[in-house]
Amino acid sequence: MEHKDMIQINKDGWNKVAEQFFEGSFDILDYGRYAPTEEELNLLGDISNSTILEVGCGSGHTLEYLSKRGARELWGVDLSSKQIETARQVVSNLHTTISFIESPMEEIPGLPLNYFDKAISIYALGWTVDLAATLKNIYGSLKSGGVFVFSWEHPIHSVVEFSNETIQFRRSYVNEGMEKHDSWRGTPIVMHNRKISTFINELIGAGFVIDQVIEDSKVDDHDTSDSSKWYSAAKARIIPSTVIFKSHKPLV
Repeated sequence: MEHKDMIQINKDGWNKVAEQFFEGSFDILDYGRYAPTEEELNLLGDISNSTILEVGCGSGHTLEYLSKRGARELWGVDLSSKQIETARQVVSNLHTTISFIESPMEEIPGLPLNYFDKAISIYALGWTVDLAATLKNIYGSLKSGGVFVFSWEHPIHSVVEFSNETIQFRRSYVNEGMEKHDSWRGTPIVMHNRKISTFINELIGAGFVIDQVIEDSKVDDHDTSDSSKWYSAAKARIIPSTVIFKSHKPLV
């Protein structure tokens, strides 16, 4: 299957399920299930007066968070027209200058070069069908010294199932590549399986300097969520649900 076909399947899928992801808050910046928050990690540093790019802006709540903390200018990129429509509504009453681009993250036409102080992507970058191209776009858009932070479901969490207090592998961790799901949330989508080392090596290949890789789990002792669910406290106590990367574009 060619990249353009995968992108179209995912675009159609996200347009159908967008309403299932209408969630978020400008009070906290949540990097993922059972992961520490931006308030705890301070990966972005001072946001005030910054120009910030969000890749995979979804319903716009992260843009709202960044605006409320004093960002000077924001750009949101998303594949889904439904998500862009929702994001526009969420940020409509904000005074920050916000631009949107409806585009695959592998392309992003009109993205300015050497423009942003920071870039962020929360549980979106793993959807790319061409990680190298996506990282090249983000790298080129950042100013010298610009910071890039992204999170994704931990690749080891993705290969195992936890049921009846037992871990079972549903597929190989070392075998990477495309995986088509015929009914993800009721619609077909295409995912790519990648190892932690692939994300690290592609970041380096794009020119980034890696500052931190965070695999911590934050689990409430009183969380008794169903252990057979995809995200559960029982599973998160054994395997991190989320991995977070912080990197930067070197000073030149």
